[in-house]
Amino acid sequence: MAHYAGPLVTRDVADALLAARAARAPDWSGSLDLGRTTGVAALGDDAWHWRDVAYPYPGRLKDRTVYHWDGEAFAPVSRYAGSLIKLVPTEWGAPTFEIDGIKMLPTSKASPVEDARRKVALVQPAGKVVLDTCGGLGYFAACCLDAGVARIRSFEKNEDVLWLRTLNPWSPDPDAPSSGGRLELTHGDVSQAITTIADASIDALLHDPPRFGIAGELYSQAFYDQLARVARHGARLFHYTGTPNRLTSGRDVPREVAQRLVKAGFKAEPALDGVLAVRR
Repeated sequence: MAHYAGPLVTRDVADALLAARAARAPDWSGSLDLGRTTGVAALGDDAWHWRDVAYPYPGRLKDRTVYHWDGEAFAPVSRYAGSLIKLVPTEWGAPTFEIDGIKMLPTSKASPVEDARRKVALVQPAGKVVLDTCGGLGYFAACCLDAGVARIRSFEKNEDVLWLRTLNPWSPDPDAPSSGGRLELTHGDVSQAITTIADASIDALLHDPPRFGIAGELYSQAFYDQLARVARHGARLFHYTGTPNRLTSGRDVPREVAQRLVKAGFKAEPALDGVLAVRR
C-alpha cells in the first residue's frame, strides 16, 4: 500500500494551530509528521494550508490519538476488526501502537526507534541478510536499513498493523528510494512462512513476538528449531521477551526462551529486555 503524505495531527498540534490563528499569526511553524520534519502552515480564518492543500481547522480531538486527513475530515488512525488497533503519539515523536489498549512497544524511557536501535545493534546487521519475524511498525527494519543491511526479510501477520505503517512517517517504505530495494515486507504468518526459507540462508535474526498468551507458537520449540535451521553458523539473534508474569506467577520467560534456543542449537544469554543468541 502507498504511504500517506498528508498531515498528521494530535491534540497538541491542533491546539497550537488554533492558538496561532487566535493570535492572528499569518503562519504556524511545527511538525505535521510526528516530529520527522518541521514545516510551515499558512493560516487563514477558515482553513490552513500545508503543501499547497487547504484543510479545515480540527475540532476537539482526543488525547493519545493521531489523526489523518481522510479526504473529508481528520479521522483517528485506528481500526476495529475484532480488536481495536491504533497509532498512539509519544513524547519522543515516533509513535507506538496499541491493540485493545495494550501498548505494543516500550516508550517510557526512550523513543521506540532508539529502543529498536539498541536491540538491532546486538545483531550487527551491516552487510547481512536479516530475518525480521514480526515487523510491527517497522522500527527494527528502519534501524537495519540505517545500519547498512544488505537485505531484510520482514513478516507481519496483522493487516491492520500494515495499514498503520502506511500512515506512520517513522515506518520504512519498502518502495522508497532510501530503502534501495533492500526491504522485503510480507503480509504473512512467520510461523508458517519460515518453512519456505532456505537452510542456513540468514545472517542475523530479530524476533519481537506478541506476548506468549497471544502467540504461543512463536515461543515454541518447533519454531526455534526453524530459526536455527535458517540461521547460518555464527548468526546472531535478538529475541524480545520482556518479563511477563514474573511478579504474578514467578515465571521466568527469558530463562525458558534461552533454554529452548540452546536446545535448538544456539548459545543464549540475557540481553537488554530479552535474549541474545548465537547459532552454534
